[in-house]
Amino acid sequence: MSKVTVVGAGNVGATVANVLAHQDLVREIVLVDIKEDFAKGKALDTCQQAPIDYYSTKMIGTKDYRKTKNSDIVVITAGIPRRPGMSRDDLISTNAKIVASVTSSILKYSKNPIIIIVSNPLDVMTYAAHKVSKLNPKRVFGMAGILDTARYRCFLSEKLNVSPKDIQAVLMGGHGDTMVPLPRYTTVAGIPVTELIEKADLNAIVERTKKGGGELVKLMGTSAWYAPGAAAAQMVGAILRDEQRIFPCCAMLSGQYGLKNIFLGVPVKLGKNGIEEIIELKLNKSEMKLLHKSADHVKKVITVFNKMKVV
Repeated sequence: MSKVTVVGAGNVGATVANVLAHQDLVREIVLVDIKEDFAKGKALDTCQQAPIDYYSTKMIGTKDYRKTKNSDIVVITAGIPRRPGMSRDDLISTNAKIVASVTSSILKYSKNPIIIIVSNPLDVMTYAAHKVSKLNPKRVFGMAGILDTARYRCFLSEKLNVSPKDIQAVLMGGHGDTMVPLPRYTTVAGIPVTELIEKADLNAIVERTKKGGGELVKLMGTSAWYAPGAAAAQMVGAILRDEQRIFPCCAMLSGQYGLKNIFLGVPVKLGKNGIEEIIELKLNKSEMKLLHKSADHVKKVITVFNKMKVV
C-alpha cells in the first residue's frame, strides 16, 4: 500500500487526511504542520476514530519532513485561508512563499512524488510548485474543478429537487470568479440540463457557483473545508486505484485550447501516473472566449508572482 503526505493540518488538510483514512486505501498518512502538536492531535484523533469507523490506516502528525520520506503522493494545503473581503489573489505574497518552501522540503525526502495543490490562489500556487519542483507537469496539478463542479451540481440538485448523484458537469478556467461553467456539458441522468431548467435560473446558478467560495467565507469567516478536503481525497483515490477517471483539474497546458505554459482548469484523466491525458473539448466561440478571458486573469497573477522572485 501507498504512503501519502498532507501538508497543512488546518481544516482542509485534516479533512483530506480523515477522508483518506476512511477509504482504507493508504498504508500511512503523514500530516505535517509547523504547529507540531496540532498535527499530532489531529492524527491521534483520527487514529482513535478507526475502531469506530472500521479502518486500518495509520496516521502520524509531525513538523519533521524526514518522516515524509518516500511519499507517493503529497497534498499541499498549507497557507493562510481567505477572510471576509479578501480575494484569492490577495493571498499570493504569503502563500507563494509557503508553497515554495513546502515543495522544496518535500523533495529532499521524496524523489518523484505526485503533488496536488489545494492552497490559494490555486492556479498560481500550482505554477509555483511546478517551478520549484521541476517535476513533469503531469505529476504537479491542482484541485479546483472538482470542488467548483460539486458546488454547481449541489445548487442544481437543490433547484431541480433531484439527487446530486445523477448530475454530471464540467467547469473550466481559473479557480475563482472567472471560472467557466459549461451548461452545454451538464446532464442529469444523461438528460441535458437545459431541458430541465429555465435559462434565467441556470444563469443564476452559474453565477452563484462562480462566487461559491466567497459565499462560504461570508457565512463562516473563513474558507470551506469539508468539500475541498473531500475533493482532494477523491483525486488521491483515483490515482492510487489507477481509475482513469475524468475530472476537471488545474493542469499545465502545452497548446491545448490555444494556450501554453499556463496552469488552468481543464478536464483530465487521472491514473497511477498522475495526469494521464488532457482532454480537449470542442468549445464553441463563446465558450473559448470565456476560457481565454479566464486565462488572461491567471496570467496577470502569474506576472505578479514572477515579479516577487520567490523562486
